Amino acid sequence: MRDFEDSTLWRISAYERMRKETGTSRYGRPGSVTVLPTTLLSELRQLENPSAGTDVLEVMAACLRQREAALLYLRHEECVWPVSLFPAQMQYHSPRDMALADADGLADLSLIQFEPPGVRPPGHWMHERVGAARHYHDLVPLLWSIALHGPRRQLLAEIGGTAAFRALRNPIKDGLHASGAVGAAIERLRRESVAMRDVAAWPGMSTERASRLLNALYLASSLMVTRHHPAARSGNSLLGGLFGPRGGRH
Repeated sequence: MRDFEDSTLWRISAYERMRKETGTSRYGRPGSVTVLPTTLLSELRQLENPSAGTDVLEVMAACLRQREAALLYLRHEECVWPVSLFPAQMQYHSPRDMALADADGLADLSLIQFEPPGVRPPGHWMHERVGAARHYHDLVPLLWSIALHGPRRQLLAEIGGTAAFRALRNPIKDGLHASGAVGAAIERLRRESVAMRDVAAWPGMSTERASRLLNALYLASSLMVTRHHPAARSGNSLLGGLFGPRGGRH
């Protein structure tokens, strides 16, 4: 946490003490919505795994699919980051820009809980609940960073199975960052539609890197997924054999 003023964040111990004493957080506000929309809540509950916790990237992807806002309490190193997602505006609210967090630290990112956001996005008619402008950030860089460096090492369920993939554009040209091999893979994906296992076999790539890249492109709205393309073939057995539910890193 050297690059952040963590006085604006909670230490894990302080957060747990506050929740125990009050049963709520300081981000809740009187009169705010206390229940998430039914469709989003149902999908999020299906993602919960009692033995392994809830997958941060899958939860964020669910919010994007439903276009519903949610407040996520993320554990990053020894602090709790309250991150409010606003998919309709493609923004998020956080005391610090989490997209700038150290990549190595994101590997252990975990979701503590989720609830309706206490703040509203910029321009909302409930202007008294709109936070300070400096606390709102573009959502795509955060999704990109967590997809490439976060704890998930497999394809998102939404794009898994039998499919061929093609990049619609190169997000690196929009200011997002990736390694040399990943950048070269994006350019190649711009020219041809291929299965995930083909991407994994390219120079400098692996099954994990291919999965992370495709997840990142998908969340950045830069991926075309085709289920009936001649190049499509199932990667389920390959992924399951290498990783299981939560495999090791490559």
